Parts: sequence; C-alpha cells; structure tokens
Amino acid sequence: MSTEEKGAGGREEDESKRWERELVHKLAFSALDEQRRARRWGIFFKFVAFAYLALLLVLWVPELQLTQSDLTPGARHTAVIDIKGIIADDTEASADNVIGSLRDAFEDDKTKGVILRLNTPGGSPVQAGYINDEIRRLRKKYPDTPLYAVVTDICASGGYYIAAAADRIYVDKASIVGSIGVLMNGFGFVGAMNKLGIERRLLTAGEHKGIMDPFSPVKEFDREHIEKLLKRIHRQFIEVVKQGRGERLKQDEQIFSGLFWTGEESIELGLADALGSASYVAREVIGAEEMVDYTAREDVFERLAKRVGAGAASTLATLLGGGNPLLR
Repeated sequence: MSTEEKGAGGREEDESKRWERELVHKLAFSALDEQRRARRWGIFFKFVAFAYLALLLVLWVPELQLTQSDLTPGARHTAVIDIKGIIADDTEASADNVIGSLRDAFEDDKTKGVILRLNTPGGSPVQAGYINDEIRRLRKKYPDTPLYAVVTDICASGGYYIAAAADRIYVDKASIVGSIGVLMNGFGFVGAMNKLGIERRLLTAGEHKGIMDPFSPVKEFDREHIEKLLKRIHRQFIEVVKQGRGERLKQDEQIFSGLFWTGEESIELGLADALGSASYVAREVIGAEEMVDYTAREDVFERLAKRVGAGAASTLATLLGGGNPLLR
C-alpha cells in the first residue's frame, strides 16, 4: 500500500470518528435539553399546583376579623352581623346562621351595641320571621344592648321584615328600601304543549293536589286560593312593620304596595330613621368604635356544594312552577 493510500485511509478513519463523536455529542446534548425541558415543565406544574392549593387555603381560611383578643383589656365593642344575599334556609343568610350570630353577640358582656348590616333583596318569609322574633326576644332579655339596622345597597322585602325589629334603621341616601309585599311566581307551558301536540296526564289523590300545575290551565279556584294565601302573609308582614316602626310610619298605603324607595325617601316615609354607615353608627351612636364581626360564615367547600345542589333544585322547582312565597 502506498503512502498516499495510507494517508487517504487515515483521513477517512479520522472523518468517521469525528462524525461519530459529533453524533454522540448531539445525542448527549439533545438528551440534556430534553431533561431541562422536562425539569422546567415539572417546575411549572408544581408551581401551578402550589398556587392552586394556596388559593384553596386562602378561600378556606375564615376572613380576618377583629376578635375580642385584639381589643384593649376591658374595652367594649360594637358587634356587627352581616345579612347578605337571599334569605333562605340553605344560604349564609339563613335564620340558623343569623340567630346564632345574634345570640353570640348579645351574650358577650363586652358588646355595647349590635349592628345588623343588611344588603339583601329578601327571601323566605319564614326565615325572616324567625330572625325578627329572635331580635325581639333578645332586645327584651338584654334591654341595655341596643340593636341597629344599617342598610348598604338594598334592604327590601324579607330584609326589611328583619330590619323592622331594630331600634333604629340607618341608610345611605342611595340605598334601596321597601318592597313590602309577597309574590309567588312560576311558568305555564300549556300553550307550548298544545302547539306541540303534547297531552298532559296528571293523576292525583286529593281534589286540589295538582294546584297550580304549570302543565295544566290555571283554575279559578287555584288562583283565588293562592291570592288569599299571599294576602294573609302580606297582612302578617304589614303588622310586623307597623309594630316595629310604630308612629314613625307615615299614613300612606303606598308603603305596603310593594314599591321601594331611595334611602332619602325612606326616611321621609318613616321606613328609616337617618343616614349613616356601620362605622358611623358604631362611633357616633353606640359609642364603641371598635367593631367585632360575629357573622357566621361557611367554608368554601360547603358553600360550593350547597350552591351546586341548591341551584339545580331551584331551577327545577322554578320550571315546574313550585316554590314557596317570597318576600321580594
């Protein structure tokens, strides 16, 4: 073999080895890049999972609130209880929750006065009635502890049913107050069924068991019976308001017509007493500026479970034309 042939063979061997080394390097670096990408994605998903858990923790931990241990020893405070949203037995504004909060507030010997901070369109007359009765009982049992209602955005119907039991009612000039009336609503599908050729087959034991069935024509007896029922509940509502407000109410039947007014107008009608926020009432009226929140609150998991279940049930009941009378 000539020297040139050996040199050519050596160069080919060197090229082959160099190519192999480059291939190995590429494969190695490719594997390292893949590991880095996997590690970065792993860190990202861990961060997302951590953020999710942190969010759940924040939602689960009760809201920070001033407790008696935060107060100066011997200092008295103003107890605050929020009533927000629909008043019903499966909401935070249920009678059980509000009454429990009221009892805790009144039984605390450091409580100088109680504020009910209301922002509700109303709800169940039964739940509102329970709360109204308990307020009256507690005011008699603790005559030296005043209770004031403070309206934020809205205090209508069942909300006002509760507020009427307070010593005084404070509002903002733009608050919505009133709606002293009762309603029961639903849907009727008779016309749609006739167009679609659907036959309704309703069998009952009891002459009026199918009263107000949304898939059958409304009978005159059914209408009259429901109207009587609503009027009775309306009269009860009116009596509660007159009992609570007394001579402060103006002699105007429009007050009980279901209409509602601004905070300024409600003062003129005697539905409210003065303008004022919760902090104003605590500081200037009760004389205890420090406010302690006694509101009973559910954790996020209970609230989510209830809302999902209650929402489905409420939708079904509405479509079927059922449901209880509402103070709205």
